Amino acid sequence: MTAPAEPSTPSPAPALRYSRLRALRQNRLVRQNLVLFVGGLVAGFGGFVFHAIAGRILGPALYGEVASLVALYTVGGVVNLILILVLARYTATLEAHGNTSGVRYVVIRSTQVLAIPALAFIVLAASLSIPGAAFLNLRSPTPLLWLGAAIAVFWFTAIPRGVLQGTQHFTALSLNLSLELIVRTGLVFVLLKIGLAVTGAVAAMLGGVIFAYLIGMYGLRDVLRVHGTRVPLRSMASFGLTATAGTLGVILLFNLDVVLAKHYLGDHDAGIYGGLNKIGTIVYYLTLSVSQVLFPRVVEAVHRNAHPGRILLMSAGIMSALGACALVVFGLVPGLVVNVLFTSTFHDAAPYVFRIGAIGLGISLVNLLVQFLMAVHDRLFIPILAGGVVLLAVLIVVFHQGVGEVVNSVLTTVLLLLVTLTARVLLLLPALTPEMVEEEPAIK
Repeated sequence: MTAPAEPSTPSPAPALRYSRLRALRQNRLVRQNLVLFVGGLVAGFGGFVFHAIAGRILGPALYGEVASLVALYTVGGVVNLILILVLARYTATLEAHGNTSGVRYVVIRSTQVLAIPALAFIVLAASLSIPGAAFLNLRSPTPLLWLGAAIAVFWFTAIPRGVLQGTQHFTALSLNLSLELIVRTGLVFVLLKIGLAVTGAVAAMLGGVIFAYLIGMYGLRDVLRVHGTRVPLRSMASFGLTATAGTLGVILLFNLDVVLAKHYLGDHDAGIYGGLNKIGTIVYYLTLSVSQVLFPRVVEAVHRNAHPGRILLMSAGIMSALGACALVVFGLVPGLVVNVLFTSTFHDAAPYVFRIGAIGLGISLVNLLVQFLMAVHDRLFIPILAGGVVLLAVLIVVFHQGVGEVVNSVLTTVLLLLVTLTARVLLLLPALTPEMVEEEPAIK
């Protein structure tokens, strides 16, 4: 007689996979990334629809004007990103020290300080509108007047967004980011359909940021009701310089090329490159949430000696995985990507879609490293980033005999920057201490 067969033991593999999946879902960094990813995805999609609408209705020549103005808007809006970083870092430090009663004071005082520079910028933009239109070969200086107002209002949205990021209220921040682009996209369709052309596109941008500021301040209504204590803001100034250098450098990497392309290339090629640049931002905005989550988490981790390098490595992995998905699509169906986002009139962009996607992922990783270095208040990245921006400009000035040369110039610059900044981070990681994220004077 044969012995009865032993009952089979269930393989531990499915249980192990389920356990890992459950742990991944419960991971705080993953959850925060997911919340901001959804908001960023909606915002990014709205931004691309904005450009698709403008490109389809206006055509390559007029769209080239819109693309160059959006690039200027992004560069001018660097103040917004600087303020977000400064406020996020300061409020994150307040949270780390358990001092949350000073947030109301930070919001009110920041608004007061920003008011005069914003008004002065609007006046400056108006005075430079005519020569600016001549440099960019615009048909009218009027869009530049609207652009100045849009940039100034955009600065104010940094106040609620910076506080929300620093206190790690990522759901409210996600809603703010996404709703701005939804409003902007709806407005641009209406304004272009009634014949406002380039001016209508810029006016839609202004409408979007006004809405974002109002709902952002509404989201802070509970904070504004609480009596806040006065906190020292002067200590924010030194980090403000670091944030300025890092933010401006990354912004120029993604916008200086569009401005120079509009100057050196013909109207059609400038429009094609402007469209390519927006395709590249698909990867950038698809992964931007990773950098936004990383920043306050690194401040917190360094303060507590809680392995900031591990957070950076995991963030880079998430970013690379997201970017790789987009690159696969770009590589397999570049013509379809161009046709869906714009029209067949932009078919000349198809050969460069994969390379521009690689540029987008490269700049995303550069931004991640810069955010990490700014979070720990390291300043040695500044000359590295500045050198990259200068190299970008020089290469385009020398090599601009067509769209392909501009694309290759940007790709070369981004790859060199990525390698150099990675080396800087690897050298810095063993030397990180809690003192690197302390504010002076100390926050009490």
